[in-house]
Amino acid sequence: MNMANVISPTTVDALIKFGIDVAIILLKIVIVLAVGLLHVAYATYFERKVIGHMQVRLGPMRVGPHGLLQPFADGIKLFFKEDIIPAQADKVVFYIAPIIFMAAAMVNLSVIPFDANFVIADINVGLLFIFAMAGVGVYGIFISGWASNSKYAFMGGLRSSAQVISYEIAMGLSLVGVMMMAGSLNLSDIIRAQGESIFGMYAIPQFIGFIVFVIAAVAETNRTPFDLPEAESELVAGYFTEYSSFRFALFFLGEYIAMILMASLCTICFLGGWTLPWYVLKIFPFLSYVPGVVWFVLKVYAFFFFYYWIRATVPRYRYDQFMAIGWKILIPVAIGNILLTGLVKIILKEVL
Repeated sequence: MNMANVISPTTVDALIKFGIDVAIILLKIVIVLAVGLLHVAYATYFERKVIGHMQVRLGPMRVGPHGLLQPFADGIKLFFKEDIIPAQADKVVFYIAPIIFMAAAMVNLSVIPFDANFVIADINVGLLFIFAMAGVGVYGIFISGWASNSKYAFMGGLRSSAQVISYEIAMGLSLVGVMMMAGSLNLSDIIRAQGESIFGMYAIPQFIGFIVFVIAAVAETNRTPFDLPEAESELVAGYFTEYSSFRFALFFLGEYIAMILMASLCTICFLGGWTLPWYVLKIFPFLSYVPGVVWFVLKVYAFFFFYYWIRATVPRYRYDQFMAIGWKILIPVAIGNILLTGLVKIILKEVL
């Protein structure tokens, strides 16, 4: 039978279109992974530089001009280090734990809209997807502590589990007001709704939710002053105490990718994403010619600087203080913000 008679021109066109769509998605994945990993490498460099200058030091200076090649030197060093595995460790779980942690963080980048036309998967429940995958990442932390057969690593894993239960609730509640105002869980729709609002960004009307989110984001990424799961003074290095070489690097990469994710989520839900407020564009109309991805990245960088600033200036909390902040302050405040947002919407609906 002649294949030309079996496959119709419509089918051929559909197959070609499918192939082009797949190729575009694969290209986007490669771009996001490459740029994300490059940002992780230089996020560590800028963190050391920023904190160095805050402490009247120079930071990395030896590898390359002004230490610019230091991240590559660190990566090569970690790659060639000996991979040490504790004799009493659960080896299979010990192997896969850092992969779970890293993969959960990387997958979340697929739903982040970096520009109006650049998102790998523009799904309608993007916000829920991010929270679901963040919860999966915690399994990587917890089982790494358990599989290491070390009391320090196990305590770090337990702390991380308690931390996520406490602060993920506060973070989720802080975003309910954003969902109520945007009327959608789609991240692109949330950005467009902010562009059409009178405020231009939700950080203004949702100021309470914004503050709760920022604090919870620092806790979710195990950063100072909420780095209790890896508190060096108490737990050596916490859940990855027994890890070395490339597996240690996977935890390191996963933590910084999670920071990129939290900074991106803050940018999307509270700072208008790739858009600028209408009143800023009215004063400076030439800014409308700047690509949206530039504004998105600049806002993410600003949030990263906040991470570094906090680390350089705020000491670590005690564990009881840390848990009290989550349960006694952030969660009640976030619930109050939801009630206030609902009340304001009802009043405005009645007035209008």
